[in-house]
Amino acid sequence: MLDTRVIRENRELVRNSLLHRNRDTSLLDRFEELDGKWKKLIEERNSLNRRRNEIAIEISKLTGKEKENALSGAKESAARQKQVDSEIGQLEKQRDELLLYFPNIPNDRTPVGRSEDDNVVLSTPVGPRKLDFVPRQHYDICGELGLLDLKSGAKISGSGFYVLKGDGARLERALINYMLDLHRRQGYTEVQVPVIVRSKCALGTGQLPEKRDDMYWVEGEDMVLNPTAEVPVTNLLGEEILAKEDLPIYFTAYLPSFRKEAGRHVDLKGIGRVHEFNKVELVKIVEPENIQEELMKLLKDAEEVVKGLNLPYRIKHLCTADLGFANEETFDLEVYAPASGNWLEVSSCSSFSDFQARRAHIKYRKEPHLKSEFVATLNGSGLALPRTFIGVVENYQTNEGTIRVPEVLRPYMGGDTEIGPQGRPK
Repeated sequence: MLDTRVIRENRELVRNSLLHRNRDTSLLDRFEELDGKWKKLIEERNSLNRRRNEIAIEISKLTGKEKENALSGAKESAARQKQVDSEIGQLEKQRDELLLYFPNIPNDRTPVGRSEDDNVVLSTPVGPRKLDFVPRQHYDICGELGLLDLKSGAKISGSGFYVLKGDGARLERALINYMLDLHRRQGYTEVQVPVIVRSKCALGTGQLPEKRDDMYWVEGEDMVLNPTAEVPVTNLLGEEILAKEDLPIYFTAYLPSFRKEAGRHVDLKGIGRVHEFNKVELVKIVEPENIQEELMKLLKDAEEVVKGLNLPYRIKHLCTADLGFANEETFDLEVYAPASGNWLEVSSCSSFSDFQARRAHIKYRKEPHLKSEFVATLNGSGLALPRTFIGVVENYQTNEGTIRVPEVLRPYMGGDTEIGPQGRPK
């Protein structure tokens, strides 16, 4: 959430932010209208308070009819003050609700762009490999090996869901364990958190109210299925006041996430875009002045996962038009899928300044005697599983129709080096 003072004192900055994000600037006009009315009423209330004190002094000096008249005037003033207080409360509620629709302001490092086409590819540390055979799609390979069952997923839950079987399930579990173990060595504390979250948690991290239609709601409850792993993990510290010595805090967690993908077509053939997906998440709670350094460390930590898997990948700097609602800056990690020739996003590493902290009420004190301040938050996937799974399958496929197991995953798969027909290891 943006601070109201930031909007008042940096009007053009906020307007440009909305323009660069391809958003309607009437949001700012509406805020200024409500805020202008609020300021006038605050001034009137202050004036009424001063007049009330003056009248109290005057009444103490009056007698008879003059005192009666003065008391009558005091009653009228009190009635007006009550009305003003009520109007102020209503305006504050409307203004606070409107604030929830203001996206974060991109920082100065974020490239300005009109669409995702203006995202900047910073580097391609490992480029696509040349295969000596025509690569096949992950769903064809896994289907033949008995690793992936899209029909059963659709039968159980509908399109956009899938079932992993045999060594397909083992491969995903190996990826999860590899990631969690790596992040623990990087200094993250592993947590296991609920999948069902209160709506205020999604509000705190910025998914609500904008992504309301993308969420699976629990009927009869003000709760949703976790839309992305950052929601429950970040909210572990919601409404907390931390000490400076507590920071930085690093969390990692594995849990499934759920999205309706409203208005989008899910990938009916494969698992590139689905309604339920597993994810290993990285969350950081830090002091605001350290946020840029922490973002680059976060990116490096996620990058180490891809490096360990020895996958072709590149790093992309997202422009303003493609930036998430709560984000001030984002770097994407993308792995290459040789069958489709596409780069697949497996991680978005983002900084949020104090935007999420304001909404979730996460603060800290630099010193015990000082006023509390908002922390800064960051998160990134470490990594998202479906597209990482695709990257492994398509890049480690063989001309014989098998899948080689990446070396770092072999200890998690009982030493298996290759996945063969019917999911039987070799």
